[in-house]
Amino acid sequence: MKLLEKTQLGDVILKNRMAMAAMTRGRTDINGLVGDMTIEYYAQRAGAGLLFTEAIRISEEATGSPLTPGIFTGRQIEAWKKVTTAVHDKGGVIIAQLWHTGRMGHSVDRKGKLPFAPSPLPIRGMQHFTSRGRKDYEVPREMTIPEIKQTIKDFGQAAKNAMAAGFDGVQLHAANGYLPNQFLAESANQRTDDYGGSIPDNCRFVLEVMKELIGAVGSEKVGIKISPFNPYGDIVLDNPADTYMYLIEELNKLDFSYVELMRYSPHSASPENYGADNEIELFGRKIRQTVIANAGYDKVSAEAELEKGIAKLISFGKLYIANPDLPERFKKNVSLSEPDSATIYGGGKQGYIDYPPWKA
Repeated sequence: MKLLEKTQLGDVILKNRMAMAAMTRGRTDINGLVGDMTIEYYAQRAGAGLLFTEAIRISEEATGSPLTPGIFTGRQIEAWKKVTTAVHDKGGVIIAQLWHTGRMGHSVDRKGKLPFAPSPLPIRGMQHFTSRGRKDYEVPREMTIPEIKQTIKDFGQAAKNAMAAGFDGVQLHAANGYLPNQFLAESANQRTDDYGGSIPDNCRFVLEVMKELIGAVGSEKVGIKISPFNPYGDIVLDNPADTYMYLIEELNKLDFSYVELMRYSPHSASPENYGADNEIELFGRKIRQTVIANAGYDKVSAEAELEKGIAKLISFGKLYIANPDLPERFKKNVSLSEPDSATIYGGGKQGYIDYPPWKA
């Protein structure tokens, strides 16, 4: 089975071709500190070839949802050290996903400050989960050029902090409607300066952040996650295929490790101009770096994807919530547990670290 074969990613050897995708779980304290439950959560899943952390805030300004972790204070770095140590002690590899939410936040969890974004365009058609319940999205404040430059530096500093915390690498979260994704999309970016108004200018922020990350921690330890056809967060591009083809061409000029390529969810309503192309086929073949295919895979479809030869790894999300020993279950061909949807986001041990491993 290709899924269980060893492989190499950057400068590390992976025990198999299975990755745990980043998933928000909402179990930190109010200071963004991970604790003992989080240590156990990741250690339980260290049998994966690669673990991506839940999205980690790069700065106080990056805050979107409550009870999400940060990596911009000394205490946060020290807390993450315990996680990386536990994973390494079990022979695992763990990468920090770096996160700025942009307009996908709310002032009630930002000390009264409005979130900022490429342009003052609110998210339509959905609400935000806050510490005071669901609320409509606010009109974000448009970022100034100095704020854009500072945010790029914040990504670089967060990457250095991740190395100090013992992570094996970092991933830019440029998917799912967050700040880097917002710069790419005309529904969120109507700037007319160097950071908007054309496909090259819309892509500039993502490319400059990637260069910052590579310069901060080295090419072998950097990757990016993209979701070309995912409209989550009111993300609509005028020319999605053209934008992402340009972005990939420019990323190909950079020296870094991998691209995690997220497929479109059939459960989301797709904009009329998006078409029905398979993202792995369309974009994956153009990517020079290692491709990690993501979203909606099971054992059979993941194995079939690897057989095509485009993707080198497959990342699984919700399957890992209820099956901490997922590679072993695939190997033994046993049934999988189903996650409890009511306990995915927030709470205590229930639905987090109490899913039992498979027993013969």
